[in-house]
Amino acid sequence: MLAGDFNAHSKRWDPRCTEPRDAVFWEDIIDENGLEIRNDDRATHYWKRGDLEVKSVIDLTLANRRIRKWTILAENHATGSDHEVIEWEVDVDTQEEADHERVVGWNLAAMTEEDEEAAKKLWMELAKERAHLDAACTEDEVEQEATWCQETLSKVLDITAKKIRICAKSKRWWNGDIKPRKKALRQEKRRRGRHSEGAARANTDLQ
Repeated sequence: MLAGDFNAHSKRWDPRCTEPRDAVFWEDIIDENGLEIRNDDRATHYWKRGDLEVKSVIDLTLANRRIRKWTILAENHATGSDHEVIEWEVDVDTQEEADHERVVGWNLAAMTEEDEEAAKKLWMELAKERAHLDAACTEDEVEQEATWCQETLSKVLDITAKKIRICAKSKRWWNGDIKPRKKALRQEKRRRGRHSEGAARANTDLQ
């Protein structure tokens, strides 16, 4: 799910839109990820242009799962912003959510050469009595071997690596690879913005 002030204008989510702007990037995101626009046609943003009040839809809720409720809250929820307050609800599998909070991993990047050597030595010690599978093995034997490998590897890492707990607020996805990609995203959005502005100026000149 993606939700927020996208500051982009397109007829795909705003029937009032007469001049698409900064929309191509988000339209591509929607198409490439199978997202659906869960807004209705009501405006989410208001501002003044002279004496004229202008309405638009730039606060979007995008999802590839069912949203049980989507609504704009009444005026008694107003914040003083020129954006509406939007409320939406989704069905959450509480058991699935609880399982996510109990997931345990290991900080492999922090392992030293000594840790890696200790893990290798322990693995070999545990596996030395283990029979090797051959081409004549059965499907059940392969399944049993896979289960043993998974359980034994977990045991080895529990002993030799630092354990970490992953919860809903963890940000393990944020790493050194993300920073240059975020920078590239900003540059691409600026480039597309300049291209859209240039096309709009050219269209005006032709008119």
